[in-house]
Amino acid sequence: MEYRFSRHAQTEMERRKIAVDLVESILDNPQQVISEKEGRKAYQSKVNVGSKVFLLRVIVVDDVEPAVVITVYKTSKIDKYWRAE
Repeated sequence: MEYRFSRHAQTEMERRKIAVDLVESILDNPQQVISEKEGRKAYQSKVNVGSKVFLLRVIVVDDVEPAVVITVYKTSKIDKYWRAE
């Protein structure tokens, strides 16, 4: 998928210390893609950070060319966002 990072996503990745290569790997091979409000999608995967497991969520508008990464964050509230398949 072709994509670009919004200014907000770039700022949040820096602030939250989330590496670009980690975000790109999730965009290329997410464990899940969840539909969100306003036509956005959450590309998400469980990742190990130190000794803890977090859910890294990449919020994307993918109905435009190239797709736009709106924001990126990690959360410990995996059960809140993870969808059983």
